[in-house]
Amino acid sequence: MRNLLLLWLGILGWQAAAQAQPTPRQLYPGLFEAVQLGRVFADNKTFVDMVPLASPARIVADYEQQRRQPGFDLGRFTKARFRLPVADTATYRSNVAAGLRAHLDTLWRVLERRPPDSVARYSSLLPLPRPYLVPGGRFREVYYWDSYFTMLGLREARRPALLRSMTDNFAFLLTRYGFIPNGNRTYYLTRSQPPFFALMVQLLAQEQGDSVLRRYQPALLREYAYWMAGADSLAPGAATRRVVRLPGGELLNRYWDTSTEPREESYAEDVAAARGHANPALLYRNIRAAAASGWDFSTRWFGPAGTLASIRTTELVPVDLNCLLLTLEQTLARAYTAQQQPAAARTWQLKADKRQAAIRRYCWNETAGWYTDYDLPQRRPAAIRTLAGVFPLAFGVATPAQAKRVAAGLKADFLKDGGLITTLNASGQQWDAPNAWAPLQYLAIQGLARYQHQVLADTIAHRWVRLNTRVFRQTGKLLEKYNVQNTSLPAGGGEYPLQDGFGWTNGVLLYLLNHETRPVRR
Repeated sequence: MRNLLLLWLGILGWQAAAQAQPTPRQLYPGLFEAVQLGRVFADNKTFVDMVPLASPARIVADYEQQRRQPGFDLGRFTKARFRLPVADTATYRSNVAAGLRAHLDTLWRVLERRPPDSVARYSSLLPLPRPYLVPGGRFREVYYWDSYFTMLGLREARRPALLRSMTDNFAFLLTRYGFIPNGNRTYYLTRSQPPFFALMVQLLAQEQGDSVLRRYQPALLREYAYWMAGADSLAPGAATRRVVRLPGGELLNRYWDTSTEPREESYAEDVAAARGHANPALLYRNIRAAAASGWDFSTRWFGPAGTLASIRTTELVPVDLNCLLLTLEQTLARAYTAQQQPAAARTWQLKADKRQAAIRRYCWNETAGWYTDYDLPQRRPAAIRTLAGVFPLAFGVATPAQAKRVAAGLKADFLKDGGLITTLNASGQQWDAPNAWAPLQYLAIQGLARYQHQVLADTIAHRWVRLNTRVFRQTGKLLEKYNVQNTSLPAGGGEYPLQDGFGWTNGVLLYLLNHETRPVRR
């Protein structure tokens, strides 16, 4: 426990250092708000990713001097003083005739970034020491949970050096900041994302052996300390930052962002959402927490009104997040076992056992026959069923009887022509019906196979691969998300156009092409 205390104290220092790095809004006061709210660029993420051609102080001074002059053109002013970001996938064209596997093999090179000696001064990009892959399109930086599914593909593509370098980069971020940011940008330094680092380490250990566990143990401990900071002082029913103590005294976690300001990369959208809201700061925090979950946005996080204005992310204990932290605890137990430290291994295994019991107790919705998030104010499992309910199968939390009920629900309600829809609500949000996402297909397939529901797992894999393949043959692209309900239409929703590239789609698809080849029984 002393080691964890030291790590928690260190995190306070690391977070202070992270907050000291200026973001675009801090660098360009006045100009930032004018550009974002004036929609100089259709996508608010464009401006925060641009690199200035002069010092921020000079640009702001020029703006203040010129903005009231007759004929002042904000767009022309901005474009003359900043370099526009470039998305390689916007200009890349695939040779469809060469086939899907050739396309995937080429995309690893298109999406790879090799760190320069230094990142441009005043850029929002945070430097990383080793090569890495970006998702593609507007996503020009590394993203935390995306990367695990991309790394699945790297392993299948026999690229062990890149697999190692990406793991090293995340360990570097944990050392530098005390946590893994949403992405390597200054404006992401207030939140993390679903904690897949332990699974990345496990993936690398499958290639290189258990010495990997020892190598990354300090980073794994930092990740755990970040998520559990403040836990020891919590009374039952209380919460602080990312950790909650349940009525029975158990500890589980939630998503959180330390800021109560609009997101800089979606500034205009957040300001618009807050108009007329009784508590804008609370709204911004819950919007940001949903962004930390990766599910931005979904009715999963909304109140009874079913609108973004009703978002209440921090009032929910997410079932998927806690399954990921369970595997982090199990990975640390395994790391101590590999070092022949049985007492420490037992300590971490006990933490994992307690978390597994708590997930079963608080997140199993007996009436729905589903694992759902736990509603803190209502003190009961949430009513809404989402595809996050497959995580307890993928991570071995569910009992066989529970897994059977989840499998039946997947087949009856979630399975569509192209795969599994994310929720049963068609809200217009991108993490709702009719959309589907590669990481959730993969985890559902893994979870079903773990509990011997192989026919359903094979059916999902077959339909997803078939949809990905057909869209590629028609468009030459692999996409961020897909419409699995009406497969002739593109996926929609969200704050930006449908993106191609696309890291996690590529990784999951290559894995399924290599492993899920059994004929589907009908």
